[in-house]
Amino acid sequence: MNYQILGKTNLKVPVIGVGCMRMASMPSHDLQNFIVRCLDLGLNFFDHADIYGGGKCEEVLAGGIKSLGIGRDKIILQSKCGIVPGKMYDFSESHILQSVDGILKRLETNYLDVLILHRPDVLFDGEEVAAAFDKLQKAGKVLHFGVSNHSPIQIQLLKKYINQDLIVNQMQFGLGHCKMISQSLEVNMNSDGAVCRDGGALEYCRLNDITVQAWSPFQSDNGSGCFIDNGNYGSLNGVLWEIGQKYGVSKTTIAAVWVLRHPAKIQLITGTMNINRLDEITKATEVNLTREEWYRLYLSAGHFLP
Repeated sequence: MNYQILGKTNLKVPVIGVGCMRMASMPSHDLQNFIVRCLDLGLNFFDHADIYGGGKCEEVLAGGIKSLGIGRDKIILQSKCGIVPGKMYDFSESHILQSVDGILKRLETNYLDVLILHRPDVLFDGEEVAAAFDKLQKAGKVLHFGVSNHSPIQIQLLKKYINQDLIVNQMQFGLGHCKMISQSLEVNMNSDGAVCRDGGALEYCRLNDITVQAWSPFQSDNGSGCFIDNGNYGSLNGVLWEIGQKYGVSKTTIAAVWVLRHPAKIQLITGTMNINRLDEITKATEVNLTREEWYRLYLSAGHFLP
């Protein structure tokens, strides 16, 4: 496994993190096998959110780790808060503090390595967020902070108030969702890809040493699900297969390599609970795509170069 540092910290993490959104319904035996395999592969970074399974995903992971006797110092825990499903987003001081207490209880831990504000709350009061962060940090409940799905100007606005660095910005990114790339390649064009939908988040994060975490890296942006073996992505799958044959790996591996190949040092967050697929994704650290192969995959996904 390859490792990297998150943001401006000394927190060393695997370049592939384990997304736990689908963990709630795993049978205990399968869960234990999954956790053991993760750690065997060097994947000790687990990404959660308080809304995943209504909190059940956090409880399930905690139960599996406890049953296996795995020490807290052997794993890195990240979770998110701020979404009240179907109702609103809430960055109030009380909601953040209550959410973290609930997360810690469900995860059966005294602290989170990283807390992320899940999606922008346009009604947020910066002083309330600052107060919550300060209390959480002082109490030792959260070591580091970040955001998800935030634009550069939203991050800048948060930074006006808080005393902590924001070390990550979790954004959707992969061959099926390349908006952060297309807007950079199609600058000054009249094409759809030239529309800047995130305010230049990738470049901003690189300039400010904020690690981009790629969520749903294998999902399409047209509502058709995973692009691997998806008939809507015939050309892409053909090129994934061809390049995979060259390196002796699967299409899933090559799709993961494409994300990791970017010089921004993006951390890929998986979403699978399938051990075999997890193995395929992890093999991405053993393959290096050429520049030509990287761009060929981009073009085969339906994008273009001006």
